[in-house]
Amino acid sequence: MWFDTWSDIARILAVGAAAYVTLVLVLRLTGKRTLSKLNAFDLIVSVALGSTLATVLLNSDVSWAEGFTAFGLLTVLQLLITWTSTRVPSTRSVITAKPTLLLRDGHPLEQALREERVTMGELRQAVRASGSGDLADIGAVVLESDGSLSVIPAGKMGAGTALDGVETSRRA
Repeated sequence: MWFDTWSDIARILAVGAAAYVTLVLVLRLTGKRTLSKLNAFDLIVSVALGSTLATVLLNSDVSWAEGFTAFGLLTVLQLLITWTSTRVPSTRSVITAKPTLLLRDGHPLEQALREERVTMGELRQAVRASGSGDLADIGAVVLESDGSLSVIPAGKMGAGTALDGVETSRRA
């Protein structure tokens, strides 16, 4: 169907603008964490917020108040989960993945690469993006819980304390 009524279009414009402003305000009130790099939990909340916004926009059976309630519920749940994970360490491993060491002292850790489904090409790309041209110049590459790759040059490894808590970490 190409067109129903002008009132449907007007509803989408009015409710859509209100829902958008509401979502922006809710996200700003809940802080930077809501908009940070995504781990699996953050991704789920972001997708749910987007889905809720789309539903409020396009489904005339869902009111702005119901959408606002859904936005509020999702962000409060996220705040509750992140608050708990920062204060009860055992819950953090349920919510976010631990970082994994993929390369140590210039040598790729093949088992870790396989388990994390990271290719050598992706590892090399991260090393190049860090400004290095040789794996031998790299002290460590870590797959972080948000999916990003952190590269630590060999000259900046120090005692390697930044690798504490990283899976398969074999400190020198």
